Amino acid sequence: MDAEFVRERITQLRLQKDVSEYKMSYDLGHSRGYINNISSGKTLPSMTEFFAICDYFEISPVEFFDVKATNPKLSRNVLELLEQLDEEDLELTLMNIKRLLRTKK
Repeated sequence: MDAEFVRERITQLRLQKDVSEYKMSYDLGHSRGYINNISSGKTLPSMTEFFAICDYFEISPVEFFDVKATNPKLSRNVLELLEQLDEEDLELTLMNIKRLLRTKK
């Protein structure tokens, strides 16, 4: 993972949130070009700002760097709901997931 990954991940998460670079910059308390400067490779966020960006997307730093998670916030929400199910309902859910995956192939 490198600086390009960080830039692309921020862009991916920003687009999922459907927010402009300007709006995100403003929401984080920066000038209008702050996120554009990150996206274009002119700068990288400090660690403090990186944590603020993770908070903005409502994800953890681990989720930010999870390359397999295309929508980490949604994945976390699903897992939190699954934890509330009893064993029988979890087994039914697993069967449904397997069935859905079969139909997509």
